[in-house]
Amino acid sequence: MTSTDIETRIAAQNWADARIALNASGSAHLPGLLDPATCTAIAASYTDDSLFRSRIVMARHGFGRGAYGYFAYPLPRTVAILRAALYPWLQPIANDWAERLSSAIRFPDTHGAFLDRCHAAGQQRPTPLLLRYGPGDYNCLHQDLYGEHVFPLQVAVLLSQPGQDFTGGEFVLTEQRPRMQSRVEVVPLVQGDAVVFAVNHRPVRGGRGDYRVTMRHGVSTVRSGERHTMGIIFHDAA
Repeated sequence: MTSTDIETRIAAQNWADARIALNASGSAHLPGLLDPATCTAIAASYTDDSLFRSRIVMARHGFGRGAYGYFAYPLPRTVAILRAALYPWLQPIANDWAERLSSAIRFPDTHGAFLDRCHAAGQQRPTPLLLRYGPGDYNCLHQDLYGEHVFPLQVAVLLSQPGQDFTGGEFVLTEQRPRMQSRVEVVPLVQGDAVVFAVNHRPVRGGRGDYRVTMRHGVSTVRSGERHTMGIIFHDAA
């Protein structure tokens, strides 16, 4: 896919509905963000060590089972385009959430300007990543927080086809509201679909105004086959 193709697919998403969904549940489905050929090519790049700054075997750290690699700068073209082109659509939502949560933080108009803020604070390591799961693998509930500066939304793109490349391996979100038990949501995706979701906290409208809830995400156990996912995180790591 060319940069124009990707930007066109991003612009064609129903961002008004996505904003409603994010405010209602903390996640929104972005169908058909990438075509199958692009998904297959990105998944195949997992074995190219030159693309990654580090690799993590999840069981060694208690993160679950499976493995992933953090892309190195310069990012692969498709990853860089997605990161820069998605940001302007999410930035107004991020600023709205910051205001509703009584935060003084405001996010600049462009992703480049936000990265400048991260890098000035010592957060200079790229965070987009490529994950691979096999049978019995899973990802524990977690949050991708890498330093002081955190963009409150991130995107995951499913690169494999459920029922064909793998079974199981559902994307899972949990929400912890004050003095309540956690609520769990499974987001159904097919190859090329993406989900945008809250990284850490999001506002929820209550009877006395907005209050803060905590979000976590993970992946249920893969029962068969191999599942690849690409994560687009907008802040860099310290």
